[in-house]
Amino acid sequence: MKRDATVRVFPDATVVAEPVPSGVPEQPVGHDETRTGAQHRADAALEAGAYDLGVGIEGGVASFDGASTGDATAATAESAALYLVMWAAVTDGDRRGVGTGPSLRLPASIAERIRDGEELGPVMDDVLGESNVAEKQGAAGALTDGRLTRTDALDAAVTAAAGPFLSDRY
Repeated sequence: MKRDATVRVFPDATVVAEPVPSGVPEQPVGHDETRTGAQHRADAALEAGAYDLGVGIEGGVASFDGASTGDATAATAESAALYLVMWAAVTDGDRRGVGTGPSLRLPASIAERIRDGEELGPVMDDVLGESNVAEKQGAAGALTDGRLTRTDALDAAVTAAAGPFLSDRY
C-alpha cells in the first residue's frame, strides 16, 4: 500500500519498498515528530540502495493551535482536539521536499486513549473489532467510511513533498 502513493507521483519510476526506521517513537505525537520521522525514513531509504530518490512517510497525531471540534458546549474541547496527520519527505541527497496530507480530527474517545499513551493502530483495531486496520484502510478510511483511504491520504502527502522534483518553480 505504501508503494502506491509513490508510484502514482512518479509513474515512470521503479519503486522499491525499503523497511527503514523512522527514528521517532512508534506513535509520533506532534507535527515536528511526525515530519522528522518522514525525513529520517526518506534519508534512510535513499541510503539503503543505489536509488535516485528516497521517499519517507510517517503518520502521527497532532493538535492545531486554535482548532475547534465544533462543540460549542465544551470550552476545553478546542485545546483537546487531536488529529490524525500524515507527513512525507522526498530527497535526492541534495534537495528535499516535505509535505503533508489531510488531517482528520479523531473522535474524543480515541483521542483520550492516545493521550493516555496508547498507539492509534491498536486503538483503531479495538474500536472496530478488526486487526491491522492501520495497514488496511487505515484510520483515515475508518473515520471517513472509506471515502478517504490510507493510500489516498499518503498519496496527497507524497505529492506535496515531491513538488521540488516535479516543478521547476522551486
